[in-house]
Amino acid sequence: MTDDISCGTVTVRLIRSFEHRNIKPVVFQDVDLTQKTRTFMECVDNDLKTRKGIPPPFRTFKFDTMKILHQAHGSKTSDPAINTDCDEELILSPDVTLQDSGIKNETELSYFKREDYEKYKLDPTLKW
Repeated sequence: MTDDISCGTVTVRLIRSFEHRNIKPVVFQDVDLTQKTRTFMECVDNDLKTRKGIPPPFRTFKFDTMKILHQAHGSKTSDPAINTDCDEELILSPDVTLQDSGIKNETELSYFKREDYEKYKLDPTLKW
């Protein structure tokens, strides 16, 4: 990776199911932080189709929302699936750059289906 602050390593936690904790972390290196969130989401979607080690259910799942889960050297949520607080600040707007959304090197993002997230917030229980 270069020393350029407009570039960074970002971990994306793919969440297929909040209730069953069906989560797969994927690391993306040399991410252009000046790109819009929408563009990054498209890159992630395209990468998942061919990346080795991604189970088939994750390849075709319709993810549509990204949210900041954790910044480097920051505190983490106690919820094992996702931080359900501060949606206004932490959910990324598709038309804003990653950098303008506060994304920097070593940020962890959650990538999920918004409809599933809203249901989970109403009843944040885990099912086994």
